[in-house]
Amino acid sequence: MSLNRSEQLLFDYLEKHREERQHWQEKVRRIFTAAADQHEAAAQLGPELWRYFEERSGVVAPFKEIAQREGLRKISMKNLAELLIRLWTEPKPKKKPAEPPPF
Repeated sequence: MSLNRSEQLLFDYLEKHREERQHWQEKVRRIFTAAADQHEAAAQLGPELWRYFEERSGVVAPFKEIAQREGLRKISMKNLAELLIRLWTEPKPKKKPAEPPPF
């Protein structure tokens, strides 16, 4: 999976900061559990990751540098959301197709 530069920065940050990673692991699992499927979970998680990126850009050097250089135009975090779901959750069992009625 290919991450954009902002997604990669955020992923690397989470990998290096255990407490932040643990917080996001719990959040990803909670959102995934409540969602109907992986796509719905990623759609909910992407904006959450973007808000976190914005918040970090005010206090953490690498995020600040990107914000100063490129501004804070909204960037999709969909690929990162999908990656975190794959890494940090167990796949939901697939629904079995309904069996045709016996004749």
